[in-house]
Amino acid sequence: MLSQKTIDIVKSTAPVLEVTGTEITTRFYKMLFDAHPELLNIFNHANQQQGRQQTALANTVYAAAQNIDKLEALLPAVKNIAHKHRSLGVKAEHYPIVGEFLLKAIKDVLKEDATDEILQAWGEAYGVIANVFISVENDMYNEAETKEGGWEDFKEFTIIKKVEESALITSFYLQPKDQSIVSSYLPGQYISIRVQIPGQEYTLNRQYSLSSAYTPEWYRISVKREAEHDPKGQVSTYLHDKIDVGDSLEVSAPAGDFYCDVNEPTPIALISGGVGVTPMYSMLASIADKNAARPVTFIHAARNKEVHAFAEEVTENMSKLENGKSYVVYEQDDANSELTGYLNADKLEKMIDQNSVCYVCGPVAFMESVIQSLVKIGIPTERINYEFFGPSLAIETK
Repeated sequence: MLSQKTIDIVKSTAPVLEVTGTEITTRFYKMLFDAHPELLNIFNHANQQQGRQQTALANTVYAAAQNIDKLEALLPAVKNIAHKHRSLGVKAEHYPIVGEFLLKAIKDVLKEDATDEILQAWGEAYGVIANVFISVENDMYNEAETKEGGWEDFKEFTIIKKVEESALITSFYLQPKDQSIVSSYLPGQYISIRVQIPGQEYTLNRQYSLSSAYTPEWYRISVKREAEHDPKGQVSTYLHDKIDVGDSLEVSAPAGDFYCDVNEPTPIALISGGVGVTPMYSMLASIADKNAARPVTFIHAARNKEVHAFAEEVTENMSKLENGKSYVVYEQDDANSELTGYLNADKLEKMIDQNSVCYVCGPVAFMESVIQSLVKIGIPTERINYEFFGPSLAIETK
């Protein structure tokens, strides 16, 4: 437990962190990697280069300062981050290292304003927060390793099938090299893959949604080809161009807190944009297999037909449902499209049952627009679930 004095000091620094948080976290990562370059084998280099990781950490630190006296308010965000840490192999021994350089970065940026008293308070607070993460992640590691078909950290998988789903998206079917079954997952969860690209000093990690209903023989991920010059395109380009049937990838056990309860009877709306269709399709296929009586509305937005993935598979699974509706919205006018333009409140109001629980995934701008539209048409926020691909850029507390 933290003393009231420590709590007061940490909370009083929140306004300063709101202003300088990203500067502190940028300095933190620079100092951390200079001293411990081996940690670059864990962190997503693209998120570092784009500043997304720095912003995400700054938001987390700021939220922790605001809520240091009621850490239970942060638990949903802690679990979200902990899932990612577990899938990447972040361990308890990494936390003291992070704490050391976070305090050094605070001192480096705030200079004389970061008094010994402030640094001591933040050191104590960090220790409490780190222990929360370590405890949650230990439970996740134990669950991943001990469940049927589970394993620890990363395991070698073989590509047994590679399928082009659209002009941009290719699916990879992954089977354990030891021919064992794969552990089950909840529809919407993801796996991490780790690759060593020739010419790269460090391994690269990426998280991809599992894009099918569960089968014990294999996993499927469906990867969008990003622009090669874009930092986040390094791994996707490598997978598309260099990885083929018979090649191997290192894979971590399924993780993530964005998933649906397949067995619920409540109407569900699955809304996706672009490659955000991957977790949505997993949910659809799982419901079609296990709860065909559930009312399902499947809505997908794409630029055009050429980049529209899983069209035939969606149609096949919709036919299994007793009460299913499917809509496609193409941004560009196309003779094959049912609707054109952008997905907005007017369109959504005509598609979605007001009693639905809604799941949304896609590019950030798409998700922001859809979520605002859902609220506008009267869907309560507690029935709107969404997943950002990448580090959490916002920490919401209630």
